[in-house]
Amino acid sequence: MIVYAIGLILLLVCSGFFSGSETAVTAVSRARMQALISQGNKRAMRVAKLHEKMEKVIATVLLGNTFVNAATAALMTAFLSAEFGERGAMPLIAAGVATAFLFIFAEVLPKTFAINNADRFSLAVAPLVQFFVTLTYPVTHVTQLICSGFLRLFGLKIVNEPGAAERIEELRGAIELHAGSAEEIQDTGQMLHSILDLDDVPVSDIMVHRRNMTMLDADLPVEEIVNQALSSPHTRIPVYRGDPDNIVGVLHAKALLRAMHANQWKLDELDVVALAGKPWFIPDSTDLLAQLEAFRARHEHFAIVVDEYGALMGIVTLEDILEEIVGDISDEHDIKVSGVTAEADGSYVMDGTVTLRDLNREFGWQLPDEHASTIAGLVMYEARRIPMVGQVFVFYGFRFEILDRRRNQITRVKLTPPATEPKAEGATADATPTAAPASAPNTTVTVKIQPKKSGGGGTTGAAA
Repeated sequence: MIVYAIGLILLLVCSGFFSGSETAVTAVSRARMQALISQGNKRAMRVAKLHEKMEKVIATVLLGNTFVNAATAALMTAFLSAEFGERGAMPLIAAGVATAFLFIFAEVLPKTFAINNADRFSLAVAPLVQFFVTLTYPVTHVTQLICSGFLRLFGLKIVNEPGAAERIEELRGAIELHAGSAEEIQDTGQMLHSILDLDDVPVSDIMVHRRNMTMLDADLPVEEIVNQALSSPHTRIPVYRGDPDNIVGVLHAKALLRAMHANQWKLDELDVVALAGKPWFIPDSTDLLAQLEAFRARHEHFAIVVDEYGALMGIVTLEDILEEIVGDISDEHDIKVSGVTAEADGSYVMDGTVTLRDLNREFGWQLPDEHASTIAGLVMYEARRIPMVGQVFVFYGFRFEILDRRRNQITRVKLTPPATEPKAEGATADATPTAAPASAPNTTVTVKIQPKKSGGGGTTGAAA
C-alpha cells in the first residue's frame, strides 16, 4: 500500500515536472534571458541553448511525459486491484482515477504555475532538462528523422530559423505588445517603429524641397552674399552659379567667418566659391537607413538630393533623419513654421506642403504615404486631377476641401477627420461619386463642387 502510494506520488511529480518544463521553456522571455546572459548567468545560457534545439526538448519532454503517464495508469490499476480486488470494471475505474489525478496535479497545476513564472521556472529546471535531452538523444533523434520523413512525404518543410522579414515583424509585434498608455512608453514605441521604417522611407519624403531652400547666387556681389549668409538660420548653404540646378558648392558659416577674420573683416578679394565645400549629390530614391549610414561613413551632415535626370530636388541633413526617429528637434535658430491650424469645429487648415508622416505621427492618423509625401500630393493622387478651389474630396474617411491654389500647386487645404466631419445639408444633391482607384479598393472618393464666395474668383461646376 505505502509502496504504491509513494510510487504514484513520485510519478505525479515526474509528470508535473515534464509538463511544467515544456510550458516554461516554451514561454520564457528570450529577451530577458539574453539580458541575464550578458550578466554572465550560466543557467540563462543553458535555457538559450535549449531554445536553439526546441525540437529535441519537446521530443524529450513528450517522451518522458508519455512514459510516466503510462506508468501512472498501470500502477494505479495495480493499486486499486490490490485494494479492492480484480473486478471486471477495475481497469476502467483505474483509468478514470489516474486521468483525474494526472489532469489536476500533473497538467493543470504545474502548467499554470509555469506559465505565470516562466523565467524563474525555466532557470530552475534547465540543468535537469538538459540532462534528459542528452540521455534520450538516440530515441529522440530517430523520432525526429521519422517525423521529418513523413513531413517531406507530404511536401512540408521544417524551418528552424525565421527569416529577416519574420524577425522584423516579431520586433514590431513586441513593440505593440508592450506599448502602454503612459506617454513615455508611447513615445518610445513611436521611435522604435520609426527606426524599423528607416529602410522603407526614401529621402524624398523628408527632404527640404527646393522651393523652400535657402541658396546663394555666386554671381551676386560679395557684400550681398555675406549678408544673406549671416542672416540665414542655417550653417550650411548651397551656392549656385547662373541656374539653381548648377550647385557649385556648399558654404559653411564657420568657414566664411574664419576667412573674414583672416582678411581683417574686409570683404575685398573674398572668394565665396573657393570657401564652399564640394557638394555631395544623392539620388532621391535613397532610403533613410542607407543615407544615415552614408552620413556616418563620410562624417558629413548635409547632402543635395537630385532626381534621375540630375535636376535639383532638395536637401537632406542628418538632423532631418534624426527628427524622423525622435520627432521635431528645434534649436534657438530654427524658424517655426505654423503649417497646421486647428479649427473650433475639429477640422484643420494646413499648408499643402505639410507631410503625411508628420500628420500621422502628430494625430495618430493612418493616411497612406506610399504614393505621396504631402497632403497636397495625396489629394492630387487620389483625385487623379489638379483640383479647383472650392472642390471637396472625401476618401479614407477624411474630408479634404481645397481652400487655395497657385497655378498647379495646392497651397491650402481644410482637412476634417472622420470623427468630427459634419453632415452637410443637401449633400446628396451636389455630390458626384466617382469610382475608387484600382490601387486602393477600400477607398471611397466623393467629389463635391462648392460655389466660392463672391469676389474669390473660384470656379464652380461639375468636376471633369
